[in-house]
Amino acid sequence: METTSRVGAQGAAPGTTSTSEATGTPEGVPAARRTVDGYLRASFPWYGLDEAFTGPRWLMQVGTSADGTVQHGAIGHGDEPSIRPDRLEAAGAEKERFAAVVTVAASPVRRSGDGTGVLDATSVSSAAWLAGSGLLAYTWPPQLDHSLRDDWLDQQTETAFELADDLNGPEWSTLSLPVDGVPLPFHYRESEFGWVLAGTTAAGVHLGAYGRGMSAYGLGFAVVRDITAYA
Repeated sequence: METTSRVGAQGAAPGTTSTSEATGTPEGVPAARRTVDGYLRASFPWYGLDEAFTGPRWLMQVGTSADGTVQHGAIGHGDEPSIRPDRLEAAGAEKERFAAVVTVAASPVRRSGDGTGVLDATSVSSAAWLAGSGLLAYTWPPQLDHSLRDDWLDQQTETAFELADDLNGPEWSTLSLPVDGVPLPFHYRESEFGWVLAGTTAAGVHLGAYGRGMSAYGLGFAVVRDITAYA
């Protein structure tokens, strides 16, 4: 992928590292994601579902570069998904309805703030990768034990990375959705785990989204006016 570097499935973007708000395994995310501090440090606008969505909204996590600059983050909508196998019953998982919106700062290739290296550029592929790996964190098969889960996650993460690197490939279709009231094209794909989409906004950020139980068709995105309302 010319504009991204592959990372683990915890949701760090190219050239970034996770903050303390995003550390640990997916099982640790809900307890840690409540702080809004990282979101307030961002120099770019955050996006979520537009006002047509009237359900619950909640903060997830942010990712930063080595110098602490916020590079991306996610906001959840709907039911908070189950991520522990002892909580994932087939019937319950099918009833869960959620969508997460990932905002990625549009950045060129640049030197890191501490002068120790070069950070990769971000692109719509970055948003697709973060959305794809984010979906995996919530959808691993409950019948797998932890030893098998690692192998499964490695395999699926590799697939998500390859798909994000080939947005013009046969796995993707085009879906037009409103962003701040203006229809924009998104790359879109479905899988047995849910759906993923990615696109670029006129506000200088890339958007990714993923969900399960909530159709992507008919969704709309808008700038979050008050991120503290999500905490």
